[in-house]
Amino acid sequence: MIIITGATGELGRRVVEHLTDRVPASKIGVSVRDPEKASDLQGLGIRVRQGDYEDAERLRHAFEGAQQVLLISSPARRTGGDPLLQHRTAIESAQWVGAERIVYTSHMAASDTSAFPPMLDHAQTEQMLKGSGIAWTALRNGFYSSSGLELMGDAFTKGFYSGALDGKFSWTAHDDLAEIAAIILAGETKFDGPTPALTGSQALNLADLCAIASEQQEQRVVRKIIPDEQFRTSLTSKGMPPGAVEMIVGLFIAARNGEFAKIDPTLENLLGRKPITMKELIAKHLKSRNS
Repeated sequence: MIIITGATGELGRRVVEHLTDRVPASKIGVSVRDPEKASDLQGLGIRVRQGDYEDAERLRHAFEGAQQVLLISSPARRTGGDPLLQHRTAIESAQWVGAERIVYTSHMAASDTSAFPPMLDHAQTEQMLKGSGIAWTALRNGFYSSSGLELMGDAFTKGFYSGALDGKFSWTAHDDLAEIAAIILAGETKFDGPTPALTGSQALNLADLCAIASEQQEQRVVRKIIPDEQFRTSLTSKGMPPGAVEMIVGLFIAARNGEFAKIDPTLENLLGRKPITMKELIAKHLKSRNS
């Protein structure tokens, strides 16, 4: 059985959708905090069990019978939690049930030296997997395109984005990454250890996103660059906790250091088509906003 964690989230649900096109629903199980949110999946014949990265007993029950586990990385750092502790619990639970492989949603910029703290977590989780004794695959995912839209916030409406100096991001759509995860889980291709960087076909900074939006709507969107300290003050004034402020500032520092700029053809080759572009997603975003 293939177990998908976080199957009601943006990435996990799409992985399940793509996986059901490749393997019978009866061979898929999901581990979710709230089984009611996955009732539609249960209706398809998918096994739904409650699981929580902070509850080893429930996680073992959710993973029961697993040959493979897709470990979707924890967002706990955003709220001051410990993603590494949660990942360790999940890895040990997969060991306990006898899983043969863990597939982990890592990141193209995973390293022990990144200015962006989540990249440190990815690197350390990969080390945990390496020492687990279980076969493992780390999906070195490109930077989520949805994060770019989230960073832009209401900039497309107000006509400007103000923030620290950034750099290029190889924006990559959730749906493309979900399809790659499904391809690997279904055994259509195999990677041991980290994959090559799974990225979109373009690297764009926030000024580029402003330019794309300007082309697609009547209102021009301007990119305004401010010093890091002013950016910190601005984020703090919006009520953002100190830890979250430093994480966002670290993101911009890492970007201008070139950590997210790499482009690799692996994702396109595995998909057999061009990846979804940021231009397409911005157009969809603007259309949805105006509908």
